[in-house]
Amino acid sequence: MENSVAWSLGALVTAWALVMLLGPYAVKLLTNLKMGQQVRSDGPQTHLQKSGTPTMGGVLFIGASVLAALFWSQGHPLTILAALGTLGFALIGFVDDYRKMMKRGTTGLKAREKLAAQGLLALAITAIALWYSPDVARWVVPWTGATLHIPPWLFVPVAVFVVVGGANAVNLTDGLDGLAAGCMVIASAAFAILLVASGTTVLISFVLSILGGCLAFLWFNTYPAAVFMGDTGSLGLGAALVFMGLFSGTTLFLPLIGIVFVVETISVMLQVLVFRVTKGRRLFRMAPLHHHFELVGWEEPKVIVRFWIAAALGGLLGIWVL
Repeated sequence: MENSVAWSLGALVTAWALVMLLGPYAVKLLTNLKMGQQVRSDGPQTHLQKSGTPTMGGVLFIGASVLAALFWSQGHPLTILAALGTLGFALIGFVDDYRKMMKRGTTGLKAREKLAAQGLLALAITAIALWYSPDVARWVVPWTGATLHIPPWLFVPVAVFVVVGGANAVNLTDGLDGLAAGCMVIASAAFAILLVASGTTVLISFVLSILGGCLAFLWFNTYPAAVFMGDTGSLGLGAALVFMGLFSGTTLFLPLIGIVFVVETISVMLQVLVFRVTKGRRLFRMAPLHHHFELVGWEEPKVIVRFWIAAALGGLLGIWVL
């Protein structure tokens, strides 16, 4: 039964149940504490009505997912490391969210502070993982099934870059009600299928706990959202997504399974590049990409569902190329 899918389904059910049971109380508590979202004035005008919606909901589902993963992991070190790394990134997001609440603004930690904290945490987690299991430096190559051996001296810096990049990619995607959570449900489900198909089920309890937590959070976060996840949730989820691939040897599948997160990040990079090169021109009406579609006339629910469809296609492609 050890690390079996049937056993690990308990992680999904546990995380889902905890979030569903505690969700109403968490929303009420965050509302009473006046942890309301401050909406950017330069964003889509339809978002101004969201100002005051309680945020930091990531505390709820990240906490539930981590607890479920640890309980059902049977003490496997890689699962524990993935859970602790996810919790660590969520804590960085929590500090950022808390500062925003205290300042009643849209800025919390400085960019260099966040990146430094994320980099150090990713360094610690990936170095310990490599020390415990050198196999994490062996990545399956899509299509071919061949194994790419990453030298230890190269693995850690590359892994740190991927973890920090993935965490911030999900953070950028978290801009519409249920968008990031829904894409994570799809990505987690795709990874669960990928792990089972490849016979690598060590991390399955972790993957399913994230799936269960996000699935339940959608109940409260779907349009119109009763609560936002905040950086607490988005940074934690981004790190979790990368750890799913990194610790199972399927890192190279991340660009497909997390295709929406990748495209959102590229849209921001292109926007900045074009703005600087042309001295003021913009490639998109607004970045990340989901805001561009809002500003060209798509209603928010339409943007969300279509991005979910793109995420599902990416997940299917990720499974197909195994």
